[in-house]
Amino acid sequence: MAGFGTATNRPLYNRGPAAGLRFTVYAILAVTLMYFDQRQQWSSQLRYLLQATVYPLQVAVSSPVTAWRWMTSNTADRTSLRTENEQLRARQRELELRLMQLQGLQRENQELRSLHAALPPLVKKWQLAEVISVETSPLRQRLIVNKGKRDGVFENQAVVDAHGILGQTVRVGPWTAEIILITDPEHALPVQIVRNQLRSIAVGSGTPDEVLLPYLATNSDVRSGDVLLSSGLGGVFPAGFPVATVIGVNRESNQLLAQVHAAPLAQAERVREVMLIEFDPTHPAAPVPATAAAAPAEPPAGAPR
Repeated sequence: MAGFGTATNRPLYNRGPAAGLRFTVYAILAVTLMYFDQRQQWSSQLRYLLQATVYPLQVAVSSPVTAWRWMTSNTADRTSLRTENEQLRARQRELELRLMQLQGLQRENQELRSLHAALPPLVKKWQLAEVISVETSPLRQRLIVNKGKRDGVFENQAVVDAHGILGQTVRVGPWTAEIILITDPEHALPVQIVRNQLRSIAVGSGTPDEVLLPYLATNSDVRSGDVLLSSGLGGVFPAGFPVATVIGVNRESNQLLAQVHAAPLAQAERVREVMLIEFDPTHPAAPVPATAAAAPAEPPAGAPR
């Protein structure tokens, strides 16, 4: 009958068991599982199997994050190492620069001590000057130093280093001075040989490592190895200052004069600081002025001039 609704038309095989029956079955199944799980640890074994099954999936899911963290950490470590390496290199360069400065100061200190130790007692005043310019051409052998008239420098003042005579001042400005070296072709220095006290004049050759003695006769007693000292004449350098060492003597039968070559003891090409010295004119070893050495003795009264 249609009036009873559609519920009467449902087939009998589609009806499920009653709710109470299902609850009872599930309860019995749950109790059974809890009993055997407590006795045989089924849940632990099942959990172990599930973890083993899920592990590859966990690794696949976490791999990008782990890889990113590893790359970030590796990049940070490399950046830190690179920064630290650059800092260490900068520190190394700084230490090398300080070491070079200390070595330079040590050499300068040794040079100053050598310069001071080389000064004889007749030196009244001395001062150091730094070389700021060097000219070593065949026609000019000059130095420019950073001391001038405001520092007490005067023309024709003797200039030496720790090894011997360098030259003398020729032009003096307010703050600088020009020094003509003994190797300059325009310079001449009275010298004498230590071995036999033979006097001559050392003339510049135009090269920084040689002076000439052009006024010695062929039969003069001079040979290689002889040491030349300043003779004290000329009014600039006192007697006894080292000048040069004879390195070669050439004698020809058809020549009246011997060709004598000597190597200066002063190191003009390597010197950084020179010493300007002033002598006590009352000292017995003071240089003899050229005019006094060349002037004739005054005749006695009544004698013809």
